Amino acid sequence: MNKSAKTITLLGVCTAAAMVLSYVETLIPVPFAVPGIKLGLANLVAIYLLMKLDWRYAAPVSLVRVLLTALLFGNAASLAYSASGAVLSMLVMIGAKRTKAFSAVGVSVLGGVFHNVGQILMAILLTGTAQIAYWLPPLIISGVVTGAAIGAVGAVLIAKTDPRIDQK
Repeated sequence: MNKSAKTITLLGVCTAAAMVLSYVETLIPVPFAVPGIKLGLANLVAIYLLMKLDWRYAAPVSLVRVLLTALLFGNAASLAYSASGAVLSMLVMIGAKRTKAFSAVGVSVLGGVFHNVGQILMAILLTGTAQIAYWLPPLIISGVVTGAAIGAVGAVLIAKTDPRIDQK
């Protein structure tokens, strides 16, 4: 199989994995009264691709996953919130990785926090209500906790997967 076919196969498998994780996440009840708190399971795929390969692999998979998840399980509003969070999160994670100052856990924590920031900014934009920022502190805490957990699992996956994947 040539490199192009391998890359397409890898991205297809990763997109499918992210979709499955997104669906599984909808089945897990999150016992908090704060709207928007999620586990961020699909971010595991983004962290894996970003840290193991490059943003050129992670960003498209993340965006396709957001679009497909909204089409299958959501609506236009969920697409707006998910996309705003995913784009801001990915940009921050790319920047953090480029500094080489953060591990997979650190990059994932920043991704979790900024995903929530992006969603709050979108909510303020759509509703015209700045008071929605009231939810930001508990969302930041959840972003740190879930981001650390996803980053830790991602670091294990990165360490345990075949090094030939690095050859793209």
